Amino acid sequence: MRQLLYVYVILCSLRLAHPFCPSQCTCVFHGRTDGAGTRSVVCNDPDMSDIPVNVPVDTVKLRIEKTMVRRIPTEAFYYLAELRYLWITYNSITSVDSAGFYNLKMLHELRLDGNMISVFPWESLKETPMLRTLDLHNNRITNVPNEAIPYLYNITYLDLSSNKLATLPSDLMDIWPPFNGAPIFANASQKVVLGLQDNPWFCDCKISKLIELSKMSGMPVVLMDLFMACSAPENLAGVPFQRAELDNCVKPSVMSSATKITSSLGSNVILRCDATGFPTPSLSWVKSDGTLVDNTVQESPGDGSRWSIMSLHGVSFKDAGNYNCKAKNYAGNAEATISVSVAGAISTTIVPLRLSTETEPTEQGTTVIPPTDTPNPPTIITTVLPRTSTTSAVPKRPKTTTSSNLQKGPLKQAKPQPGGNGRELAADEKSKIIDKSKSVKDLKVVEETTDTAVLLWRADGLPNDAPLTVVYSPYDEDDMKSTVETKAGSGKVLLEGLSSGTRYSVCLILKGSAAGKDPCTEFYTLDNVEDGENNKLFILISGIACILVLSLIALLVYKIIDLYFKGHNTEFDEEELEKDSYVKFETISMKQRNLNSQPTQLWARRPTEESERMLLCSRSSLDSQMTSKSDSSRCEYLC
Repeated sequence: MRQLLYVYVILCSLRLAHPFCPSQCTCVFHGRTDGAGTRSVVCNDPDMSDIPVNVPVDTVKLRIEKTMVRRIPTEAFYYLAELRYLWITYNSITSVDSAGFYNLKMLHELRLDGNMISVFPWESLKETPMLRTLDLHNNRITNVPNEAIPYLYNITYLDLSSNKLATLPSDLMDIWPPFNGAPIFANASQKVVLGLQDNPWFCDCKISKLIELSKMSGMPVVLMDLFMACSAPENLAGVPFQRAELDNCVKPSVMSSATKITSSLGSNVILRCDATGFPTPSLSWVKSDGTLVDNTVQESPGDGSRWSIMSLHGVSFKDAGNYNCKAKNYAGNAEATISVSVAGAISTTIVPLRLSTETEPTEQGTTVIPPTDTPNPPTIITTVLPRTSTTSAVPKRPKTTTSSNLQKGPLKQAKPQPGGNGRELAADEKSKIIDKSKSVKDLKVVEETTDTAVLLWRADGLPNDAPLTVVYSPYDEDDMKSTVETKAGSGKVLLEGLSSGTRYSVCLILKGSAAGKDPCTEFYTLDNVEDGENNKLFILISGIACILVLSLIALLVYKIIDLYFKGHNTEFDEEELEKDSYVKFETISMKQRNLNSQPTQLWARRPTEESERMLLCSRSSLDSQMTSKSDSSRCEYLC
């Protein structure tokens, strides 16, 4: 009985240990003769609305197809650490959580085609370092941001076809040949396949690299469809990529002021490069070790061009090396290299701190070796000062040690004084520095113009090849300093690029001079005469125009007033004319002759009606002379 109980417990344990398959899925185990195998799970129930959570943990391939699943939640596949193939195709997925693929370290293939994803969380791919295939075909993706680029370096199959992409970041194509600078092999076994067809591409300079890639052959990057076409702008709509010619899209080109510069130790170095291209390229300076250089200034004088200046103040051996000026725009990249070498000499004096009670001072020596990577190693001299003793013993001549590549020859030593110390030597050196600074005299500025000036000086006691640095800037604007390197023997230097009508401060710096002891002076540049003449001419023309306008206004006012008064006079004249223009017509008729009537009363006047006057006036001259014969009377009509 006890044995049967043991068998029953063992059978139950084996049953519980057997992986459980979700009810809406089909689990298939692909075993081998050695007992090992892989498990694949297929879930295609149309009524499934959520990602199954009880999938066997040893699943290698999971397919969720043609279901009602709408989203991929956080850590949806956390327990499937051995999953290599994940297909979630032709569902209704609209959103994917940024941690949806957490713990899928072994995932090799991710297919999400046939869904309704409009925004894909590209940062979720950081949990899939082994991912090589990414299929987002037939979705609603409208944008691929620059933040997605770091997660696509290892992708060898990327399908973004049948989406709503109008453009791509220009830097995306730089991760693949030929734009990443990697050597191209025609028979390369590793190919990168890109599916970008069936998108409404806006053909401008942003996708110029993609258009250029479609025209290449034998590249390690293969496009699924070589006959992609532009959808916009209007002049390129329907034009295939292979025939598209983009306007205002030119790769940058860089030109540097020099390719190799050798500068003395402690001097100032200015490097410049100019770039052209369209759109206007951006410029950056990078050292040979890849570090960016910050102390730069750049400006664009116009569309399609830009220049940049990098300055190195007080160069040392660590500043030697190659500096790359890089230009970049949507159409491509370009760079120019400038090699900087540092040459000079270092002299060190070692003063002992401890006093010796011996009659003979001890000797101490050091050897300074310059960096081996500098093109022109400087001459470095090390001088050893002897230790002084408390007795009046004569010290021995100190030894001087130099490297094998250093300058050889006797060195002139300073004679030590009894009871002296290193402070006296430092004071002597300081006095020498002050003497050097005082040796530059009569600093003045002559021949000032609107944009130039000539600086003169007199150097007493200095060698002609002693290096000098001229530092000048607008007054109280130290951040706009400019420098000019010259020699003490030249006696003058031309200052260029000045602003008209501006107060400037200029100093002459001697290498190794004490701080605050450099001679300085101030000057003013002339005002721009042409600008003044133009201003005077403008004022004169404006005055004449104002006079003409005022005269015209006065004339118009006068005419208006004159017409106003003439209007009143006209009304008065018309009234008088009406009174004087009408002629009073009367009819002269003959009275009946009576016997008792007086001869003087033979004719009589009577008023004429308006109608009669009109009738009389309308008669012609011939009608007016008609007479009517009558036995008793005769009438005349006069007008």
